[in-house]
Amino acid sequence: MPYYSDDIIEEVRSRNDIVDVISQYVRLQKKGSTYFGLCPFHNEKTGSFSVSPNKQMYYCFGCGAGGNVFTFLMEYENFTFPEAMEALAERAGVELPKQEYSESQRREADKRARLLAVQKEAAKYFYTLLRSSRGARALDYFRKRGLSDETMHKFGLGYSDQYSDDLYRYLRAKGYEDELLKESGLVSIDEKRGGHDKFWNRAMFPIMDVHNKVIGFGGRVMGDGEPKYLNSPETKIFDKSRNLYGLNFARSTKKPQLLLCEGYMDVIALHQAGFDNAVASLGTALTEGHANLLKRYTKEVYLTYDSDGAGVRAALRAIPILKEAGITAKVIDMKPYKDPDEFIKALGAEAYQERIDRAENSFLFEIRMLERQYDMADPESKTEFYNETAKRLCGFPEKLERDNYIDAVASRYMIAVEDLRRLVNEYGARLGGVGRMSPGREPEKRKTGIREKKKDDGMKQSQKLLLTWLIEHTGLFRKVEKYISPEDFTEELYHKAAEILFSQFHETGTVNPAKIVSMFPAEEEQREIAALFNATIPGGFTEEDKESVRDGSQLSKDSFEKALKETIVRVKKNSIEYRLKTMPPADMAALQKSVADKRALEELEKVHISID
Repeated sequence: MPYYSDDIIEEVRSRNDIVDVISQYVRLQKKGSTYFGLCPFHNEKTGSFSVSPNKQMYYCFGCGAGGNVFTFLMEYENFTFPEAMEALAERAGVELPKQEYSESQRREADKRARLLAVQKEAAKYFYTLLRSSRGARALDYFRKRGLSDETMHKFGLGYSDQYSDDLYRYLRAKGYEDELLKESGLVSIDEKRGGHDKFWNRAMFPIMDVHNKVIGFGGRVMGDGEPKYLNSPETKIFDKSRNLYGLNFARSTKKPQLLLCEGYMDVIALHQAGFDNAVASLGTALTEGHANLLKRYTKEVYLTYDSDGAGVRAALRAIPILKEAGITAKVIDMKPYKDPDEFIKALGAEAYQERIDRAENSFLFEIRMLERQYDMADPESKTEFYNETAKRLCGFPEKLERDNYIDAVASRYMIAVEDLRRLVNEYGARLGGVGRMSPGREPEKRKTGIREKKKDDGMKQSQKLLLTWLIEHTGLFRKVEKYISPEDFTEELYHKAAEILFSQFHETGTVNPAKIVSMFPAEEEQREIAALFNATIPGGFTEEDKESVRDGSQLSKDSFEKALKETIVRVKKNSIEYRLKTMPPADMAALQKSVADKRALEELEKVHISID
């Protein structure tokens, strides 16, 4: 991975105004000193997505997405940090320092670039051929499948000629040598036949990676040839188990889930019908690689596989893989139709959306498919079904989740809840105790923990709020630092941010929150820092006061001074308590400081902090 100095990172960031960059993706409207729009990272009807030109940061009050201009491109485009750097440097005309590569690395990078160039050239050729007289049969096929010219253009659909060396001769004329063409997966070369195409007389589907680069192809034969569908072989740039058809479009969807299909035409038909969140695996069963790729873009996947036996088996294989990756899965029922393409042609997009809304929980789908293996009219077979279901219910380690599923299964299959719970507990005991947990109330200690967590969350909010106000109103530094220093921020991340913030102010007289975000390499930390600098007022103030924080304006003077003093007192009091708990017993200096801080706190509680 390329290394960039802090100076070059800051130069690229500062030369890309965040409002200008995000305006290319989100329609923004100015309110006060801040811009607002609909969040691109979750569905919403009222704009809670804010972009601050002063902070050079964005933050969504709805879903918590936030960061600087680098973070935005990394989240929206799913770029790595180096990719975001390159894109923004190019946009701003900043020349990045040349990275030093070994000879083998340079050769590898050059090979990849040339393979991508070959795929792009082939895609252009297939695209042009489809729209010529030679592609009439494939064009007619696409139109009979109900595809519009706009859709065919969007997906770059094409045609490979009936002559089996047509593409080979075209690419040779473009200057590409045999060895490269062979590695591209587009051409086979042998002594007997010479160079000949992998794809000929086929309707062509370019396969693109998430950055819209063509990495391979799928082809549907025109006529009775075999195989009916043919995919590119795996190459240096094409790994079937780590790419998904249509993800280059679906990754930008605002819908909360991705639809996982089986074939190209299903994806294309769904996109044409307005479901821009559809993807498909590339002629292979779903893999861990696919699941990990999906997880980068969504937490929820709806399986919309064929409704036949093969489709059901594929869904049953996919569900545990998705679950292992931490993805919630649901299953869409398309009966009486075979696949999404047939369903939409017959009933339309509105009916398909209804099926999405009624999608079945994946575990309940698995149990329903399990039921088919038993004769529910036979008592013995029915008992076996209940026993097998109980074993599967033991797979939920969390008591609340397990109980919810027990209730759902008992209701659906007409068995008493307590009977099913008892059966689950018995199996759990045999399997190591998973089902042995009491179905009664949680222990008192757990409840105490919840109360403590709420207290901790309240203190976090106070520390966040104080940092937000210091960012918004730098004039407060001189007032606040009489009572508060970075060491009073007891949360580790907040402490680091406070140290940088106070240091910035003392060195320059200003603060640069967007630069602070870049100093934290982990994406989750960047997100939390963004939230840290966009905290909203807690309870105890009017909705008008709360809204004034959101739109960037100040609270009323009295309310602000009251909130500021209460927040400083809470943070200082917590800091003293924290040090007393954690300091070594024999540390007299720390003890004396705590005593002095307590006296200062008593004085602080008596004074009025004015912001004038």
